[in-house]
Amino acid sequence: MERNSIGIGFRQPHYRELLESRPDLDFLEVHSENFFVAGGPARALLERARQLYPVSLHGVGLSLGSADELALDHLAKLKHLVEWVEPALVSEHLSWGRVDGVHFNDLLPLPYTREALDVMSARIARVQDELKRQILIENLSAYVQFRASEMSETAFLAELARRTGCGILLDVNNLYVNAVNFGADPLPLLAELPRAAVGEIHLAGHLQTEDCLIDDHGSRVCAAVWELYREALATLGPLPTLIEWDTDVPALEVLLDEAGLARGAMARTQHVLVATVEALHA
Repeated sequence: MERNSIGIGFRQPHYRELLESRPDLDFLEVHSENFFVAGGPARALLERARQLYPVSLHGVGLSLGSADELALDHLAKLKHLVEWVEPALVSEHLSWGRVDGVHFNDLLPLPYTREALDVMSARIARVQDELKRQILIENLSAYVQFRASEMSETAFLAELARRTGCGILLDVNNLYVNAVNFGADPLPLLAELPRAAVGEIHLAGHLQTEDCLIDDHGSRVCAAVWELYREALATLGPLPTLIEWDTDVPALEVLLDEAGLARGAMARTQHVLVATVEALHA
């Protein structure tokens, strides 16, 4: 996938319109678990979509940080889907969501400790061995922090990438939400990410409440997140960028407008970088 690719999520309200209108997009993302069942209408729709666009598989259920054993049945289904789709990207979350065999259907945060790093590293290595490919791990939005943490989330991700060869999916909205909620500056955290390891960016909206920001993927990307996105592009270079919108899903044209804004921000950042390099060599 080209580094300047722009995509949106392939969501049920837009299936027909997107497949018929074939808008100017570079890729589509789907949640892996929605397409685990072979055959049927869901797979038929995904087959049509992947004939038109590269597809990214984004998982929410592997629970890589759980103290439980890795769910091998879940991994087997993911492996079959990956072999069938031949996706451009495969990603999961820096989270856990299972204990004693019970899945909570949530993405829960980890303490960023060396012990958790060992667990995550072993799980990611196992998944990549099974899938025979690199996966990307996404930073998480969280509403609590652990006193036991020994490093920042971004430093944790950087070490995961060094140990396992996995990539990093940088969710800029999550980075911003956590920075605001916990009173941090996102720019030093961004600088902790190894440029070569970051393989994709997510952009989304969030909900502002009296107590905190909530990552709900239910609105347009706000101005502060767009600014942080431009900082990320200036720091990391152009990267495949996805517009996420999962609740209160609007008309397709709204997502395409957000995708156009991302494309414009990337083009302007590239222009500035090229001009800077040319000036340095003048």
